[in-house]
Amino acid sequence: MKKGCPYGTHRVISPKGVLPQPADVIDNTMEIYDNEVLIDVQTLNIDSASFTQIEEQAKHDIEEIKKIILGIVEKAGKHKNPVTGSGGMLIGTVKEIGPAYEGELKVGDKIATLISLSLTPLKIDEIIEIRPDIDQVDIKGQAILFQSGLYAKLPTDIPEGLALSALDVAGAPAQTAKFVKPGDTVVVIGGGGKSGLLVGYEAKKRAGVTGNVIVIDGFDKSLDRAKKLGYADHYVLADATDAVSIYNKVSELTDGKLADLVINCVNIENTEMSCILACKEHGLVYFFSMATSFTKAALGAEGVGKDIDMIVGNGYCNGHAEITLQILRESEPIRKMFQELYA
Repeated sequence: MKKGCPYGTHRVISPKGVLPQPADVIDNTMEIYDNEVLIDVQTLNIDSASFTQIEEQAKHDIEEIKKIILGIVEKAGKHKNPVTGSGGMLIGTVKEIGPAYEGELKVGDKIATLISLSLTPLKIDEIIEIRPDIDQVDIKGQAILFQSGLYAKLPTDIPEGLALSALDVAGAPAQTAKFVKPGDTVVVIGGGGKSGLLVGYEAKKRAGVTGNVIVIDGFDKSLDRAKKLGYADHYVLADATDAVSIYNKVSELTDGKLADLVINCVNIENTEMSCILACKEHGLVYFFSMATSFTKAALGAEGVGKDIDMIVGNGYCNGHAEITLQILRESEPIRKMFQELYA
């Protein structure tokens, strides 16, 4: 059996010398190296920015969406959207484990990978069903987990589809738990979407009764979902691309003080300046959205003279799976809503 690099560099076809995520093409041969895990894949959860782009490109035609997804994987050996650069995650069953793999996995374990499909060797034999409302794709196929690849064993007390939908955005509420301090003013842009609902809950939990959580969304239906949960202090209907309007609304709700922390959970482009303007001097913006242009964010903050910290939307944070699943256990309203919407 061939020996593999813990980070999967042995799978890179082109360009040579890079890691699997930035690579254009990787080897998706489903014969494992000595430190890899082979997974029989059940469902792909395409990340929101990627699925939105594919759906628009396909003009919402399901068969065309299938062709685009199959084409991406056939060309790249993985599901890395060439427009957004992002992927998603998967759930499946462990089929084979290399003898040099170090970990607690066993053949037959049902797991969710907590690393991006944009770096995961993937082979799709058949697309069984596409559920565009929840960005999920049921397939027959296989995938490879590297030694360095993160995963979570699916919990027994939470249905698989529900767990997958939440784990797909696990980084957002976990980073929120890390950044929010008691008494903080937190603005959640895109607060009515999947990640935004979890972030709003965690933000209020951490900011406490002296905190101020402001949820902003551009759609009545999404904002109504957040209002129904009732975890925020204020709810604002506003276009996330209209930076000045959002600045004015946040300024009004904070008596001009603006936000200690702004969290971007949208799945569209050109929302960087809304976050930057809503943030106070020396505050923090966390760009969880994969539609973010970090060039626009950096140059935009410079252009308006804002001395703020900006965090790249790292999907991994210590304990992120546990924190996110715990929200589903703590909040019956969120669990019920996620079950209805995403599972």
